[in-house]
Amino acid sequence: MTTQTFFSPKPPAVLLLEDGTRYSGDAYGSTGSTLGEVVFATGMTGYQETLTDPSYAGQIVMMTAPHIGNTGVNADDEESSRIWVSGFVVRDPSRVVSNFRAESSLDNDLLTDGIVGISGIDTRAVTRRIRSGGAMRAGIFSGDSLSLSDSEQLDMVRGSIEMSGLNLSADVSTREHYTMAPVGERIGSVAVLDLGVKTSTVRYLAERGFEVHVLPEDSSAEEILALAPSALFYSNGPGDPGASDRHVNMLRTVLREGIPYFGICFGNQLLGRALGFGTYKLPFGHRGINQPVLDKSTGKVEITSHNHGFAVDAPLEGVSESAEGFGRVEVSHYGLNDNVVEGLNCLDIPAFSVQYHPESAAGPHDAMYLFDRFREMVIAQADHTDTTNNAGENN
Repeated sequence: MTTQTFFSPKPPAVLLLEDGTRYSGDAYGSTGSTLGEVVFATGMTGYQETLTDPSYAGQIVMMTAPHIGNTGVNADDEESSRIWVSGFVVRDPSRVVSNFRAESSLDNDLLTDGIVGISGIDTRAVTRRIRSGGAMRAGIFSGDSLSLSDSEQLDMVRGSIEMSGLNLSADVSTREHYTMAPVGERIGSVAVLDLGVKTSTVRYLAERGFEVHVLPEDSSAEEILALAPSALFYSNGPGDPGASDRHVNMLRTVLREGIPYFGICFGNQLLGRALGFGTYKLPFGHRGINQPVLDKSTGKVEITSHNHGFAVDAPLEGVSESAEGFGRVEVSHYGLNDNVVEGLNCLDIPAFSVQYHPESAAGPHDAMYLFDRFREMVIAQADHTDTTNNAGENN
């Protein structure tokens, strides 16, 4: 007796770019319509970490790796409590989940969180289109939304919000202050401004001996200083750094108090602005877990995890003077693909930042040392403060 397995046909779907390019495929996840900035992520693994990274809010994410979903999903790999992408694009979704850690399938999570996606399209062609035309607005249409005419769909895409000038911090930040206890010996406390922080970042800070206070993005400088933190940390997050004047001004206030600072991704761009540099939008951004970055201090090349569409405009070589009075600043890291600034180091105040994600939960761990560098900087600053205070008392 021969048993045959029949797969029911998937509903049709369309990916439409704002330049009018259309790609027909199959609905994946929820059906309906969704709008956002379409970007591509270049990791072969880490789709769950990507989907639950708040930095991707407002974006339709396309995976360049062709086969997605084969390892399923699990609670341990989530970077937040939900999927944040506006839409999801893959070439070949796995029909089978095969991993001992899997607790559910990617398809189920997309349906549960109402994420509209598309599969079965030539993602290489879309990637080449974005690389030549730049990141652009797009829409995914399936189900009832396919009854709209081509021109009506294109009007929806072109009428959607652009990422430039957009502040999304309030959409992704925690609503309430919460704390994570230090692991092992407590070395101090760190105030984390949640601009879209990832769970692994908070955990790695706690593992370095910090008592971690995660604060809503609308916290004031006075509220931060009232905690008497040993350090301040600005997280990753979505949106345009040029639309975050309040966070920039607050950072300047805290830096003038001599409190050590570490920023990643969005936090790097905001440090750049606080120091007096500008920021600008990249043609198609850096996303994925295989981006080569040079550490100028060591000459080592790190393979790093990225998700950013904006960058700091600062000279790669030499030492600059902060236009805001924070002393000397140098670019510490830069990207080897396109010479984009990937890190800043302040020489006269205890502050540094990187553009990429050192926690890299889904990929290489080349940059994990930055959490240790932050710990060492905070300890050194505390020792310096104690020495200064003791000298003052002796006088």
